Amino acid sequence: MDVASCDLLAQSWMLALRAERKSPQTLKAYGDGVRAYLTWCTAKPAEPLTRAALNLWVAELLEAGAAASTARARQLAVRRFAAWLTDEGEIPADPFLGVKSPKLDERVIEPLTDDEIRAMLKACAPPKGATPAQMLWHRRDEALIRFMFETGTRAGEVVALQLADVDLAGGVATVRRGKGGKGRTVPFGPQTSLALDRYLRLRRGHRLAETSPDLWLGDRGKRFSYDALHKTLRMRADEAGVDGFHPHKLRHTAAHRWLAAGGSESGLMAVAGWTRPDMLMRYTKAQASARAAEEARQLNLGDL
Repeated sequence: MDVASCDLLAQSWMLALRAERKSPQTLKAYGDGVRAYLTWCTAKPAEPLTRAALNLWVAELLEAGAAASTARARQLAVRRFAAWLTDEGEIPADPFLGVKSPKLDERVIEPLTDDEIRAMLKACAPPKGATPAQMLWHRRDEALIRFMFETGTRAGEVVALQLADVDLAGGVATVRRGKGGKGRTVPFGPQTSLALDRYLRLRRGHRLAETSPDLWLGDRGKRFSYDALHKTLRMRADEAGVDGFHPHKLRHTAAHRWLAAGGSESGLMAVAGWTRPDMLMRYTKAQASARAAEEARQLNLGDL
């Protein structure tokens, strides 16, 4: 099958993924991966549905400096596409069945410190003389940061929240559809409730306040998208002087703070939406030694 045929069928694949109710993030990741691969095949040129082409593409991605996780995600998109072509009878057999993914480096992601969190929150303080619109964005960003570092909710889940999903009095938000299509509730405390309330009172004056069910509203009458969330939080991190920031760090931070405060691992897994213990270890390993040292000091096992 040539590139043109694959490109046409990729559009049908996207329709199938939407019918399966895949998340916007999954649709984007799969679409970007397949488009990048087909563009590379056109430039070579190379026959798309061959192991030799796929392996060479991945190798060139890694040699060009792409992270192993990026190469792995893009390769996965192409493999899922080939599997769909097989299931639909467009090709007789899956050419990528058994292809190995690039080995991932075991990265340790440090959570944000309390000082870094305070600096980001301070960057959200409205300046004197701020217009109502400016006040809204500052209050929104503070509520976002507080909600994410306390609950550990995924960026895509945060963007998808609607007004009806948040109960300020009860201090709980409902994630209707998390990763894997699973829903859950996440609790939050008084400070986050206060920040959300301040934002919501200002939200009432937004032009989309009566027509949009979305919790978060964007600039200039736009929806608050996944990309807008990343851009907004990076801007606040830059203003706060926080280096190496990525919105996903807030999820790592929430997990670390939960355990450091004495929360249970089972409770953290439920709130974070994890079903496998290895995910808990992945997100909390950076400060595992520090938490163990603090626990040892409290246990004082050397005292006889």
